[in-house]
Amino acid sequence: MSSKIGFSAAELIRIKIFGQFIPKMILYPKTILVSYGYLLYHGGYMTFKKRRGGSKELKIASNLTRTLLQYIRGKRYKPATFSELIKYLDVASIHENLFKKILDDLIQKGEMTLHKQRYTVPTNNSLATGVISVHPKGFGFVKVGDSPDVFIPKHSLLAAVDGDEVEIEINAVVSAKGPEGQVVAILKRSRTHLACTIVRKTARHYIAFSPLLGIDKPIKVKAKTELQEGDRVVCKVCDWGAKEGVVSVEMSRYIGHISDPSVDVKAAVEEFNLPDGFTKEAIEEAKRFGKKASDPNRRDLSDLEIVTIDPDTAKDYDDAISLTCDDKGHYFLGVHIADVSHYVRPDSHLDKEAFTRCNSTYFPGQCIPMLPEELSNELCSLKAKVPRLTQSVFAEFDPSGELVHYSIERTVIKSRKRFTYKEALQVLEKKKRSVHAALLNRMVALCQLLKKKRFERGSIDFAMPDDVILVDEKGVPLKIERVEYDVTHQMIEEFMLKANEIVAKHLSSKGKILIYRVHEQPSNESFQDFFHFARSLGFTLPADPTHRDIQKLFLQAQTSAHLPQLSVSFIRSMRLASYSSDNIGHYGLALEHYCHFTSPIRRYTDLIIQRLLFDELPLDANIDRVATACSEKERVSFRAESSVTLLKKLRLAGTYFAADPRQIYQATITRIKPHALFFEVPLFDLEGSVHVSELGNDYFEYNPIQMSFRGSRTGKIYLTGQMISVRLDQVNYILQQSHWSLHNKR
Repeated sequence: MSSKIGFSAAELIRIKIFGQFIPKMILYPKTILVSYGYLLYHGGYMTFKKRRGGSKELKIASNLTRTLLQYIRGKRYKPATFSELIKYLDVASIHENLFKKILDDLIQKGEMTLHKQRYTVPTNNSLATGVISVHPKGFGFVKVGDSPDVFIPKHSLLAAVDGDEVEIEINAVVSAKGPEGQVVAILKRSRTHLACTIVRKTARHYIAFSPLLGIDKPIKVKAKTELQEGDRVVCKVCDWGAKEGVVSVEMSRYIGHISDPSVDVKAAVEEFNLPDGFTKEAIEEAKRFGKKASDPNRRDLSDLEIVTIDPDTAKDYDDAISLTCDDKGHYFLGVHIADVSHYVRPDSHLDKEAFTRCNSTYFPGQCIPMLPEELSNELCSLKAKVPRLTQSVFAEFDPSGELVHYSIERTVIKSRKRFTYKEALQVLEKKKRSVHAALLNRMVALCQLLKKKRFERGSIDFAMPDDVILVDEKGVPLKIERVEYDVTHQMIEEFMLKANEIVAKHLSSKGKILIYRVHEQPSNESFQDFFHFARSLGFTLPADPTHRDIQKLFLQAQTSAHLPQLSVSFIRSMRLASYSSDNIGHYGLALEHYCHFTSPIRRYTDLIIQRLLFDELPLDANIDRVATACSEKERVSFRAESSVTLLKKLRLAGTYFAADPRQIYQATITRIKPHALFFEVPLFDLEGSVHVSELGNDYFEYNPIQMSFRGSRTGKIYLTGQMISVRLDQVNYILQQSHWSLHNKR
């Protein structure tokens, strides 16, 4: 039996086979004996022939090598003798000779040394440890201290999954994505169980899919009960598999069936290992505060005109606004934030529960809160007509929007009115009357001044609408509602941004170590795809664009149909924002000092900031640990939210498909790659794609400059931003996929 390796020997410099390096001498006709077979050169290609019975030996050698490498590359490894390694790794006596050969190979390669009968690992300064965040597409990032995240390609994950503590080797070469590396050891698994959905049954087991691992990582499920395609189960992991190997699990319990939308959130909680429910002690702690808020030692703002403005479905109102203006044109803004730190004390049961979560997780129609409802929806929620304890930022601005004075105090407020964004907009557009109309108009005026200041310092304003999927009480999706980023959203955002900036500067000026919200400035290389894309749409950019050039570009695009695609492309070119005690600034907001303070009901970082403001944070508090944990939990919540939202959108599309499989939908081309075009279907807010071979009865050529397809016979052109007609061919809830085809009008 022989198998041909898929590349010419002439293209190779070094080949690594079963722990041995084969030099370039193999270009000359010869046969090379390797440990478990023969490497033959013939006709420009290499062929591997196995020895009889070698398949089992190869598997054993591969497993032993993988286990040994993970062990010796771990930080806990200390030089050990051969017999100690045999004992530590529980190597069977029958495999000791094979194990010795593996050790000899590692010594020959320089990965180990033998000194005084002990096997040691050469010092490697490029090794680092951290927690890995794995993208659904298979690649990952590892946060290493305050350094930029290290990019881990898909093939270098070593079977690591999201949340694992890993040891990585950082490469010397830095790409456009930043530093790159590879996982060399998995130090601690983030989980022992995995939630997945049954895809099919084989003779001996089931094959399943997990959103956590992605479509390229199959799961083999053993179960004592009969399961059906679409069953959602929780399983104990027996073997995570190596690289693209199969993950082996045993079923622990049943969640529900994929056809039941009411269990989507329950499944996501299991899939992404989210904490659900609070301890008895934490709930009792919350209940002990009662239902009324009062504190005679605080400044009473009950006589001040204060309102809240939130989405229709919001239940936790953690920010309220007051705003007056004097005869000189000076604005006096009050941003009043629920004083969660008054109730959630350091090291209390509530504090431990909040830190376990680090943030609330929001699903369509449902929320996994950071704090029990007794606080999140009651005492800490700034409801109208009732007293609430707050921390208030008072800011005075001159007529040009320049900050001239600020103060931060503990207060008691009584909100006059709970506005929704829609209701506030109706008042501003004079479609509805309100005693607070003058207040809302003052908010708009100050908002415009602050937006102008933000633009002057270099911030880019996308003003993109948000698509929200609405579901009924059983989790069944009803429709996609587009929420426009109108002036009511803008003014609340401007006030929150300013309060966060003031608090960050205030704490920094006092020399306090705090948790900043940071956003690293991207390298020029990471922007190249965006610049190329913008030029392909017809926008003019200089050879080496500056931040101001990007600002001008988005100003030009405000009235263009390409604005959504341009905005998404720009966001994709940037790194994610995160939390850090190292203040590297916030590139996206063009701010030197920025933190999160305004949402303590749903973010643990904001609670820490509240404690810092009034010296209530313990001296031994580990700020770095909190910042790292909050960044990691934020990403997990985002993935969980995205997974459920995508499934709900697919369910909505599936409803339409069941009613009329031949229905045609309008779509907009969002991007074009050499192999396919991608588009968005607004009715479902879903992205689809069509392979170049399926564009029509023609040969379509890709134009890399215009990023377009052109039919060589018909001259048919496909461009980004172009409207097309598509048909939905299939919806797969299990794999969370939709398949589409073009509808070419005749």
